[in-house]
Amino acid sequence: MKKVLLFIFCWFLLTSTVAQNISQKIQKVYKEFEADSQLSHAISSLYVINAKTGAVVFDKNSQIGLAPASTQKIITAATAFELLGKDFRYKTEFGTRTDPGKDLWLWINPSGDPTFGSWRWESTQEKKVLNEIIDGLKQIDFKNCMGIFMKGWDSEQIPDGWIWQDIGNYYGAGSAILNWRENQYDLFLKSGDKIGDPVAVVGTAHLSKSIKILSRATSAAKGSGDNAYIYQSNDGGNLIVRGTIPVNEDNFKISGSITDPIREFVVLLSDSLKGRYKWNSHAQMLTVFESSFRSPSINITHYSPPLDSIIYWFLQKSINLYGEALIKTFAYEKQGFGSTDSGATIVKKFWKQNGLDEDELNIYDGSGLSPLNRVTTHAQVEILKYAKSKSWFPLFNEALPIYNGMKMKSGTISDVKGFCGYHKASDGNEYIFSFLVNNYNGRSSAIVAKMYKVLDVLK
Repeated sequence: MKKVLLFIFCWFLLTSTVAQNISQKIQKVYKEFEADSQLSHAISSLYVINAKTGAVVFDKNSQIGLAPASTQKIITAATAFELLGKDFRYKTEFGTRTDPGKDLWLWINPSGDPTFGSWRWESTQEKKVLNEIIDGLKQIDFKNCMGIFMKGWDSEQIPDGWIWQDIGNYYGAGSAILNWRENQYDLFLKSGDKIGDPVAVVGTAHLSKSIKILSRATSAAKGSGDNAYIYQSNDGGNLIVRGTIPVNEDNFKISGSITDPIREFVVLLSDSLKGRYKWNSHAQMLTVFESSFRSPSINITHYSPPLDSIIYWFLQKSINLYGEALIKTFAYEKQGFGSTDSGATIVKKFWKQNGLDEDELNIYDGSGLSPLNRVTTHAQVEILKYAKSKSWFPLFNEALPIYNGMKMKSGTISDVKGFCGYHKASDGNEYIFSFLVNNYNGRSSAIVAKMYKVLDVLK
C-alpha cells in the first residue's frame, strides 16, 4: 500500500513539475511575443489547459472578447453537432401544385441546403442534381411556371457587419433558402505585359444572369498572386473588379458571389427542362405563399450529405456559406423561422446552459467573417473541451485542419489572426488552446510564424 501511495505521490509531483515547466516556457516565449514590434498597438490572448485534467496551463487575457475570424467556426460546428445531430440532412423537394385556376406548377420547397449543387460530393454535383430532378418528374403539362416556397426563412442573405470588399467575392457569399453551387461563379481576367497595364474581363462561368462586369484592376509584378476583388456597385447593378493580378495572364481565374442564387438555379433548371418536357425556357418564377395553392404532390426529394460530412468541409476549407446556413438552420429547427439573429441567440443560450457566460460569445454570424464578432479564448477552449467529451468528437476532430503539425482551426480577417484546437505533446500530455491576435501590423505570414513559435512550446 505504501508503494502505491508513493507511486501516486511521485506521479503527481512529476506531472505538476512538467506543468510548471510548460507554463514557465510559455510565459517566457509569450513575453517575447508581446514585445515584438508587430504587436506595438495590438491586443492578444492565449489560453491553454490540460485536456485530461482541465488545469490551466497558461492564461493571458482569456476573458477579453476579441474578433475571432474563422476560429469562430468551431463554435458553430460544435453547436451543430449538438442541436442538429451528426446524421442531420437538408432536403429540397420538387413536385407539382395546383393554383386557384387549376393550372399545374412545378413547385420547389427548399430548406437552406448549402451543399445543393456543390462540387465537393458526387451526389451534389450540378449535373447529378439536375438529372436527378428531371428524371424524377413525370412528363406533365406544366404551366411554364415555377413556385418557390419561401416561408420560414429570412430573405436577408448577408449578416450584420460584413464589409463591402468581402460580399462580392466567393468567400462573402450569403445564405439563402435555396443555395446553388455554393452561391459562387468564376470570373476570368487577362492582364497586360507591363506593370500598371489595365486588366480585361474575358469571360465567366456558372453565371447565367446577364450582369455587366467592369474592370478597374491593373497588372502587377509576376508572382504577385491574386490581389483582385469583386465589388458590388452601390446601386446593385454592375460589378466592379479592383486590385491587381500578375502580368502576362491570359485566363486568370477569380471567384465571386452570386447575389440571387434562386434565380440562377431556376434559369438553369428551365434550360434543362426545355426539350424534354412541355416546358418553355422563358419560364416565370414566382414566390407564392402556400395558402393560395392546393396540397403538393412531391415527386422527388434531394437530400444533402449528412451533417458530419458538411462539418468536415466547413472546417477544412473554412466555407463561410456553410456557417451562415447552419446558424439560420438552428433558428428554423428550434423556432420555425431561419434568421441569423435568432440563430446567434440560440447559440449563446445553448452554451450558457452548458456553463458559459453568454457575454463571452458576442456573435453576429456563423462563420466569423463579420469584424463585429467578439469571443473570448476562454469560451473557445471550454467549447473545445466540451466537444472532446462527446460521442461525435472523432468526427469533429477529423474535420479540423492541420497547421504547424497541430490539429487546429485558423482564422484570418483584416489585422486579425487566430488558432484554436488540440495538441498531444511528445511527452504524452494533451492540450487545448485558443490564441487570438487583433490589430497587429505588418505581414500576416510574419505574425503567423511568431504565433507558431509560441505554440511550439506545447510540442
